[in-house]
Amino acid sequence: MKTLILTVICMITPIFASRARAEIPDMDKYVRTLVVAADGSGEFTSLGQALKKLKGDSEDPVRIYIKNGTYHEKNLVNSTINNLTIEGESRDGVVLSNGDWAQKDNMGTSGSYTLRIDGNNVTLKNLTVENTAGRVGQAVALHTTGDRITVRDCNILGNQDTLYATGRGARNLFEDCYIEGTVDFIFGAATALFRNCRIHAKADSFITAASTPKEVSVGYVFHKCKVTADPEVKSLHLGRTWRPYASTYFIDCELPKAITPAGWHNWGNEDNNRTARYGEYANHGEGADTGKRVGWRSILSPEDALRLTDPETIFARNSVWIPD
Repeated sequence: MKTLILTVICMITPIFASRARAEIPDMDKYVRTLVVAADGSGEFTSLGQALKKLKGDSEDPVRIYIKNGTYHEKNLVNSTINNLTIEGESRDGVVLSNGDWAQKDNMGTSGSYTLRIDGNNVTLKNLTVENTAGRVGQAVALHTTGDRITVRDCNILGNQDTLYATGRGARNLFEDCYIEGTVDFIFGAATALFRNCRIHAKADSFITAASTPKEVSVGYVFHKCKVTADPEVKSLHLGRTWRPYASTYFIDCELPKAITPAGWHNWGNEDNNRTARYGEYANHGEGADTGKRVGWRSILSPEDALRLTDPETIFARNSVWIPD
């Protein structure tokens, strides 16, 4: 009888294993996949638990796969965690949520994040990251400082300072994402290419506040993005100079009527007019008319536009990174 039972178990175990693998796509693509499920059907019930199991400085690609659910937690992918993919079961079904803000316990803007990524070569895909603090000042949803960060098919939700893409010399790609906010809701020092994203403004304010260092040639580039705004938004700037050498470009994007004719703002400091690196090329929509733009923004040529939208060019550093 024992022999028969063992035989049956051995026969059905591979069937269950194959079914489990079939539920999670691309299982064989990664050396290891950790499964997070709020209902207890995975190895972990939170992203934080899974992150604690990762060994630092791994050269092997590892994935954390998150099943549908809302996860109320605050997480840091620290600088020793590299070559990681965090993937959701569905973009709207997996929600990483927290509600901290800068003035809470004096944590400051940098401490208010829901998810912070300090590791290198990290991919975030097919999920939502939100900060639910409301309109209480700076409240970051996603904070990136690592190099070679890819964010694909994600929603990044918040109000002021929603996305903090920073890190001197850091390179980010945001593709097919939805990013919303109120004041300076995309800000920081990183080189970031936003490709085919929807950028949504919820208040009269500024979309970007780049702090690009002088020695970094390119800051933020929006390529083939669609900018939208709530109906009550009437005065929206493409960007303002958080730091003197702020670098931001909109290329082949759809711009709404809410974009103010001047387009750009120097943060009340005329010295920034001589150093800021702002420009537009081949945009369309009701807000794309450049006839009344500030005189100190760049007039891009087709060659400029091609260079600024080429990842191999703008991501050129000591190490080569061409996002897949």
